[in-house]
Amino acid sequence: MKLTKTFKAFFENEKSGGLLLLFVTILSLCLANSSLQTEYIDLWETDLGGHSITHWINDGLMTIFFLLIGLELEREIYHGELSSIKNASLPIMAAFGGMLVPAAIFLALNYGTNTQNGAGIPMATDIAFAIGILSLLGDKVPPSLKVFLTALAVIDDLGAIIVIAIFYTTSIAFVNLAIALGIWAFLFVLNRMKIHNLIPYLIGGVAMWYFMLNSGVHATITGVILAFVIPFGDGGEKSVSYKLQHFLHKPVAFIILPLFAVANTCIAIGSDWHQGLNHSNTLGIILGLVIGKPLGILLFSFIGVSAGYCVLPKKLKWTHILGAGMLGGIGFTMSIFITILAFKDPEVIVFSKIAILIASLLSGIFGFVYLKYILSKKKA
Repeated sequence: MKLTKTFKAFFENEKSGGLLLLFVTILSLCLANSSLQTEYIDLWETDLGGHSITHWINDGLMTIFFLLIGLELEREIYHGELSSIKNASLPIMAAFGGMLVPAAIFLALNYGTNTQNGAGIPMATDIAFAIGILSLLGDKVPPSLKVFLTALAVIDDLGAIIVIAIFYTTSIAFVNLAIALGIWAFLFVLNRMKIHNLIPYLIGGVAMWYFMLNSGVHATITGVILAFVIPFGDGGEKSVSYKLQHFLHKPVAFIILPLFAVANTCIAIGSDWHQGLNHSNTLGIILGLVIGKPLGILLFSFIGVSAGYCVLPKKLKWTHILGAGMLGGIGFTMSIFITILAFKDPEVIVFSKIAILIASLLSGIFGFVYLKYILSKKKA
C-alpha cells in the first residue's frame, strides 16, 4: 500500500504531537503536585474577559482543533480511506464497535446513577497519542495498519463530536442557533459560487462561533461544520482546504493540544486518590477504554468481514486489528473534553481525569508491547 504525501505529513505531525503531549502531561502533573501547586493551578483559573484561561482554551482554541478534524475528515471522504464504501466500511464498523461497547460497559455500571452522563467518556480515541505510540514501532508497522488506525481515530472523533452535539447540549437558545446556521448557509452559498478567498470564511467562522457559543450547543462544533463549507476544489496543494489544513497541522499539534493538556491535567492528586477508583464511574471509564475499546473494535470488525460488509486489507491481520483496538483505548484529549461537559462536580471531574490517565497509560503500554511482540515475531 502506497501512502499519500498528505497522509505521511499528517502521520508525522500526529506522531511528534503525541510525544509532545506525553511530555507536557507529565510536566503538568508534576507541577500540580509540587511546591508550586497553588500558583500553578490558580494560573489556569485566571480571569480573562469573564472566563478562565482554561475555559478559553476548551471553548475557543479547541474549536480550531475541531476545524482541523473536519478538514481531515473531508479529505478522507473525498480522496482518502473513506472515499469508497469498500475502503471505509472496515474502519467505520470498527469505530462503531469502539464506541458502542465501551459505552455499554460504562452504562452497565452507572445506569440510573448521577454519573450515567459520562457514558461518552470511554467512547473516544486520541489520534495524536495513538499514532505517537504506533510510530515508536518504526518501519515494522504495515502501512495498512497506519491507515486503518488513522481512519478509525478520525471516524471515532466524528462520533465523539456527534455525541457532544446530541447528548451534552442541555438547553438551546434557538435564535442564536438559527443565526449561527444562517451564517453557515451563507458561507455554503459562497462555496457554491466558487469564491476561494479564505478571509470571508474565517470571518464568518468567528461570527458563527460566537452565536453557537451563546446558543447552548457546544461552540467547538463550529469548527467541524465550518470545515465543510471551506472550498475543497480538487483537493490539490493549491486548494483553499489543503492550504488551511496544512497551515493548521503544526499549531494544533504543537500549541493548541499541548495547552489543552496542561490546562486540563493540572490535577492535585491527594493521598486518597485511589479511593475514587472504586467508584462505578471511574471503573466504567477504565474498563470501557482498556477492555471495551479493543473488544468492540475487534468484534465489530469481525462481524463486518464475516457478514461480507467489509474486506480485510492485504497485509492487515486480525492480530493487527486487536493491537489497533488496544491503542484505541487511549482516550485522553477527547475523553477529558467530554468529562468537562458531562460533569459539574469538581471531585467527580478530578477522579474521572485520573481514571482517563490510568486507562490511557495502560492502553498505550498494552498496545505497544502487544504490537511489538506480534511485529517482531513476524520478522523472525
